Amino acid sequence: MATATTGVASTAGSVEDTRTVDEMSLFEVMREDAHAALERDPAASSIWDIVFYSTGTHIVWAYRRHHWLYTHGMRSLALLLAKRTRRKLGADIFPSAQIGRRFSIDHGIGVVIGATSIIGDDCLIYQGVTLGMTGKHGGKRHPTLGNNVMVGAGAIVLGNITIGDNSKVAAGSVVVHDVPHDVTVAGVPAKVVRDRRFTGPRLVEDDFDPSKLDDENIRWSCAL
Repeated sequence: MATATTGVASTAGSVEDTRTVDEMSLFEVMREDAHAALERDPAASSIWDIVFYSTGTHIVWAYRRHHWLYTHGMRSLALLLAKRTRRKLGADIFPSAQIGRRFSIDHGIGVVIGATSIIGDDCLIYQGVTLGMTGKHGGKRHPTLGNNVMVGAGAIVLGNITIGDNSKVAAGSVVVHDVPHDVTVAGVPAKVVRDRRFTGPRLVEDDFDPSKLDDENIRWSCAL
C-alpha cells in the first residue's frame, strides 16, 4: 500500500489527518476519492454527480476493492474482478499497484497502471495515461509518482522512475527519466518546460515563526 501522507484538516478543522491508506477503512478512502473528484471536476454540481456518473471515480473505486482483496489473501478473485472492470470501464489498474489518498482519474478511458506502480496522495491523471515498464520483468519496474502529481491525457511514463512532488506531466508526453519536484515536463522525450523551484535569496527561513516579527532586525529586513 502507498505510504505517502498529506496533512489535511479534519471535519473539526483543527486536527491534521496524516493517516496512510493502510490505516483507513475502505469506505473512508473511497469517500475521500469521491470528494476529491468533486473538487477537481467543474462539470459536477454535487457529490451525487460523482457517485452516479463519474466513470473515473468508478474506476478508482473498483481498484480500491480489488486492492483490498489482493492484500487480504484473495489474489485470484482480485485479478478476476480487475479483468471484468477492464472490459466494462476500459481501464486496467493492476490490483497490486499502491495508490495513496484522494486519487482522481478524469474520464478514465484507456488508463493503464502497472503492478509495481506507486502513486502518492492527491494525484490526478487523465484519460489514456500509461504507467508502464520498459521491458524489465523483475522487481520494481513501474513508475513512482510523488504527492500532488498531475499527468495529462495520453502521457506515457515508463520504467522504475520517480516523478517528484507537485510536478506535472503535459498531455502526450513520454517520460523515461526521473522528474524533479515542482516542475512541468513536456515533449517526446519529456523535458522540463517550467520550473517552480525557488533557488534565489530569501529574507526569512522556510521555518519562519511569525511571532519573531517582534524582532527589530526582522522588521527592518521585511521592509527592504
